[in-house]
Amino acid sequence: MTDVLIDPETDPKATYAIDPARVRALTRLAVASGESHRVITPMTGGPLATVPFSTEEDVEEAYAVARAAQPAWAARSVADRSKIVLRYHDLVLARQRELMDLVQLESGKARRHAFEEIADVAICSRHYGRNAERYLRPQRRGPGAFPILSQSVESHLPKGVVGIVSPWNYPLALAITDAIPALLAGNSVVLRPDAQGILSALAGLELFHAAGLPPEVFQVVLGPGSSIGQAVVDRADYVCYTGSTATGRRVAASLAPRLVGYSMELGGKNSMYIAADASLSRAVETAVRGAFSSAGQLCISHERLLVHTDIYDEFVPAFVEAVKAMRLGTELSFGFDMGSLVGEQQLQTVTEHVEDARRHGARVLAGGRHRPDIGPFVYEPTVLSDVTSAMMCRDLETFGPVASIYRVGSDEEAIAIANDTPYGLNAAVMTGSVKHGRRIAARLQAGTVNINEAYAAAWASKGAPMGGMKDSGVGRRHGREGIVKYTEPQNVTAQHLLGFGPPPWVSDEMFATTLTAALKVMKKVGVR
Repeated sequence: MTDVLIDPETDPKATYAIDPARVRALTRLAVASGESHRVITPMTGGPLATVPFSTEEDVEEAYAVARAAQPAWAARSVADRSKIVLRYHDLVLARQRELMDLVQLESGKARRHAFEEIADVAICSRHYGRNAERYLRPQRRGPGAFPILSQSVESHLPKGVVGIVSPWNYPLALAITDAIPALLAGNSVVLRPDAQGILSALAGLELFHAAGLPPEVFQVVLGPGSSIGQAVVDRADYVCYTGSTATGRRVAASLAPRLVGYSMELGGKNSMYIAADASLSRAVETAVRGAFSSAGQLCISHERLLVHTDIYDEFVPAFVEAVKAMRLGTELSFGFDMGSLVGEQQLQTVTEHVEDARRHGARVLAGGRHRPDIGPFVYEPTVLSDVTSAMMCRDLETFGPVASIYRVGSDEEAIAIANDTPYGLNAAVMTGSVKHGRRIAARLQAGTVNINEAYAAAWASKGAPMGGMKDSGVGRRHGREGIVKYTEPQNVTAQHLLGFGPPPWVSDEMFATTLTAALKVMKKVGVR
């Protein structure tokens, strides 16, 4: 892997075009024999690379290779597989420069947010590399139907080939971190990254090969969902999908006839509540990160800020001032607080939501402008107030750098507004009392709730489950749930001495009478 991505013969800031030889080296790792596609970088709007797309036949080939390799991979010990993942952890940290470059070039995000992806992959690798054996270890499940005589052991067998469909907004992290537990559980993987995240995903795959992963067990196919997405879903033994709720429903419907399982992280309309007792400075800093990380293109970012009336008049001007002071840039270097939207479609959505809010009477307290002087798809971090249900941004997911502020008079009102959405992915509570925050969190309809943090605390706690309620998804990633979902639990019970039928010399009635007496005794003595 080279440290130099940009063609030295060109002006890097003018084109950000990647050396074609490097692109070819990466795309050779995928099963892709179809037509070429030009990838545009949101940093400049210019060409980044030309990559081949996969055909449906390529998808078939990728699954065939992965399926053939899976039994041998599953036969290796969990400890052996874990060593590869822990080596992968070290390689990701050692070679983070190119990985951050690729993430920025494909997504447009600021470098500080590209580093979040590096950290996320490393934390996930460490957690599952160190805990997979414990999560998957066969466990005695007692006491059995007849204590001592019935002995049950629960084991976890791999599903087979896991199909992963990852999005563009976290092109490295979401391509790799869902694959890690799937592989450790003994499955092989076929990944279809978004077309705007191909190079980041392939660079992550390349490091897996360097760590010692057999290449056959992790296959990658390239192309849009419209051409090969269904082919990936149709051949999988389990599907992990991250994307829109509408597409998630279609994926689920297509899997139902085959009775194939799935987990999905879908849309969100997340709220952060700044309670009356919150630290003002901490709330401001956290809200800025929570609303504008990765230019708001983060499923768990906060588009609603619910501010208690007792702190509202202090918080709002301080927050607006901090937002106006944010540094915007599209460069492959640290020092910027926010980068670009991913492309024209996201820019159109953000612009439409802000202009619709303006027309219906919302006040723009900060931002509200396209900034082509910085980058073709850069939109200023925007703060709105006086938002009503007549406005698109009240209930629809903007997925951009737009935060709406609501004055609330009580915890009850904040909880009601936070739950007034079909989504339930993430929430945050800023408060001076963690006990107070936990009481509020227990009433929020969200899969993760952060107290005195926006999203990173819950997301990075890999030992705990992460996922959505309501229209925000099905299943969980991270923790024990995040790896056993890729397995088939198997109950193997051995019966000793006595069976479940009456001996030849005992009548059915006498057997039932005896068993009834035994059941009463087991309850009385506390048998579970």
